[in-house]
Amino acid sequence: MAVITNIQDLKDLHKKRTPKMFYDYCESGSWTEQTFRENTTDFAQIRLRQRVAVNMEGRTTKTKMIGQEVSMPVALAPVGSTGMQCADGEIKAAKAAEKFGVPFTLSTMAICSIEDIAENTTAPFWFQLYVMRDEEFTSGLIARAKAAKCSAMVLTLDLQLLGQRHKDLKNGLSVPPKPTPKAIFDLAQRWKWGVGMLGTKRHTFRNIVGHAKGVENIASLSKWADSQFDPRMDWDQIKRLKDEWGGKLILKGILDAEDAIKALEVGADAIIVSNHGGRQLDGALSSIRSLPAIIDAVGDKIEVHIDSGIRSGQDVLKAMAMGAKGTYIGRAYIHGLGAMGEEGVTKALEVIHKELDYTMALCGHRDIEKVGRDILLIPKNFEGDWQ
Repeated sequence: MAVITNIQDLKDLHKKRTPKMFYDYCESGSWTEQTFRENTTDFAQIRLRQRVAVNMEGRTTKTKMIGQEVSMPVALAPVGSTGMQCADGEIKAAKAAEKFGVPFTLSTMAICSIEDIAENTTAPFWFQLYVMRDEEFTSGLIARAKAAKCSAMVLTLDLQLLGQRHKDLKNGLSVPPKPTPKAIFDLAQRWKWGVGMLGTKRHTFRNIVGHAKGVENIASLSKWADSQFDPRMDWDQIKRLKDEWGGKLILKGILDAEDAIKALEVGADAIIVSNHGGRQLDGALSSIRSLPAIIDAVGDKIEVHIDSGIRSGQDVLKAMAMGAKGTYIGRAYIHGLGAMGEEGVTKALEVIHKELDYTMALCGHRDIEKVGRDILLIPKNFEGDWQ
């Protein structure tokens, strides 16, 4: 058993054990990948103030995200095709999140369905919605999430058009993999992954196949998906979807203060400051660099969360100290899943929790809800001096 000390260790194992096309799907951004890279490097620019001779006993990382108690301010972000990183991947991740006491968010483009997660867990989970042109299908997804007693809907706003990811095109990414000579050679070297896939019935997008009109197999799914992401989505439609859902609504993909204010106006319960992990608008600011202006714009009138670039407990602490009320990890837990299945997701959460707990203490705090910008050393003009 490898000694796991940080997320990088899990990432290294993930790369060895998962087919290249699915590892690259996780570890890539759009176009030049500038935003993908800066999501992490901008976190690294922020330094922490060490404080000493303070009582470090009785620490707690417990808090709430949209009213839900969490063991630490971290949720598992929605990640498409998670069940291709590891057989039944979404189920395994959801189980690990439930045991750890953090929210799990299921993607519309998951391999395991809403019903699969509900049948295999007891804690309420969150469902992420992509708005499709097929309004009947979209309404059906919302109804199914209600039936599964999902406690929040995460509506993604920044994928009306799909950003080009060069690695996916070069790898011939498909779900499941097409039996090309290149793919067969790659899969043969990762036979444990293949054995796992042979042991499950979940090999395609089960939220869609059999639910969307005319989609009964892989061939019809590909044709349907190519034309379904709705580029017409606007704030009026978001308000209608909020009313149709009727529960807690989180809007994901906010990167501009003006959009944060609009999210507040439509009555969202929370927003996620996010650039889709650097997978959409290449050249956009990193999430952590965008966070201060958004918090200044909306204050405490709406709960502000953040994703994109979080790879450690230190990153979680920095985001919380800058005013976020919650964070999301995507790649960090996917590395764990691809490396070691459910155990790997748990390990990723343990690593991040320990880093968060110890770093918070060494910055002079015992309660995550009480940390503030005073523990940070932020570069001058960190938000950028743009015209």
